[in-house]
Amino acid sequence: MDRRTFVQQSGVALLASGVSAQSYARILGSNDRIHLGLVGCGSRSQDLVDMAVISNKQSPVEIVAVCDLWNKARDLRAAQIKQQLKNDPQQYQYLEDMLERKDIDGVMIATGDFQHAKLCIDVVRAGKDCYVEKPFANVLSEAKQARDVVKASKQIVQMGTQHRGQPYNVAVRDLIRAGKIGKVVSIEQEWNVNQERWRFVDVDTGISKEMLMDESMEWKKWLHDKPSQLREEDTDWKRWLLGKPYRPFDPHIYLEFRLYKDYSAGLFDQWLSHGADLVHLWTDETYPVSVVSNGGVFAWPDERENPDTCVTAITYPKGFLYTYKTTFGNSYRSFSRIQGRDGTIVNHGGEGASLFVTTREGGREEYDGHSPLYKDVPLIAPPADQEQVLRIPGAPPPDTDGPDDVDAPHLLNWIDAMRDRKQPIATVDHGFSHSIVCIMAAQSYWSGKKLYWDPGKEDITDRPVV
Repeated sequence: MDRRTFVQQSGVALLASGVSAQSYARILGSNDRIHLGLVGCGSRSQDLVDMAVISNKQSPVEIVAVCDLWNKARDLRAAQIKQQLKNDPQQYQYLEDMLERKDIDGVMIATGDFQHAKLCIDVVRAGKDCYVEKPFANVLSEAKQARDVVKASKQIVQMGTQHRGQPYNVAVRDLIRAGKIGKVVSIEQEWNVNQERWRFVDVDTGISKEMLMDESMEWKKWLHDKPSQLREEDTDWKRWLLGKPYRPFDPHIYLEFRLYKDYSAGLFDQWLSHGADLVHLWTDETYPVSVVSNGGVFAWPDERENPDTCVTAITYPKGFLYTYKTTFGNSYRSFSRIQGRDGTIVNHGGEGASLFVTTREGGREEYDGHSPLYKDVPLIAPPADQEQVLRIPGAPPPDTDGPDDVDAPHLLNWIDAMRDRKQPIATVDHGFSHSIVCIMAAQSYWSGKKLYWDPGKEDITDRPVV
């Protein structure tokens, strides 16, 4: 049995997202079918449908409607639902038409980054519960408005930051709360890949991965001459812009929005959102003190605007430094490292990895001249450091990959919360918190300034807040 199958089939996986054994039993006994709508029918929505398929085996759920401005995307996702869930969802081009349906209980949002917060507001105001993919927002005013609308409503809103409820991350939070490594002074994350990432490749054009790896390739010619299946007459370009400044229709921007700064912060929106959310979980922090970023386009000169390599340094009120780094030009040993005065917790792997090691190495006893001396690899810590892999009885064995992005327990947690009218694992407050970090990181990158968060005014400033 492979890892994905194990996670999907295991009852323990439900516990991983905070669904208790009692809740799990209640879900299995419920006959009330949850009716969902899906807005945004791109690649991430495929995973959401897969999650709903798995969830349906535990708790009755049905996707009764799909919405996307592009007809081809709607057709594709509707066909997947018909095949996997055995129902034929109604298709809508515009969200307001889908929201008029009285039988829809909740809506899953999987659109472009810059559209999440605005569409969440529309869904909640229509009296529907909502599952919002990350980032929650990438414009501060929209983040505040969406949060306020949600908190003033009775709707149940879940963020798509699924790692927050996974058992190893929760265990790390509990170890830090218990003082296992003492006061946290530094957290580092380095999550790398060696690929262009997010560059849409139409296999019908004959452009292969080998060609993409060829740095001598004429990128501009490829970008502008490559045909696209997306035609302007098959979508609504002005509606897709959703308030952004008008520009002529460009299928590359539409399909590859993560590369362009008007529509996404790229790495900050996509991966720092997960990284910061984990830091907030582990440390019980909710907002930064200061943020400063740097980076550039060093590996993929393909007219992308957002960096393919970046680093951001963030300080927090409890007094620790958090650094996040990613490069798309080398994939060597991604990691997260939590350093405390009395020891260290290391995660081996990138986003979602579940292999954590606790050690006394780096603690107070190991000052200059008293640290372990290593002369070979793999590194074997001396017994005095009490290095051990974090293992959780009944949970999937830890590894450098961790649970798949198709995280049914996270969706089930939302469905359970919808039934009980309770808060889910990843609330709108958690979404607002990660959005602050991502927004500040992107603004710092583009402005070249160190930025500060004013918690009283809930605003970003370029001067320290006293």
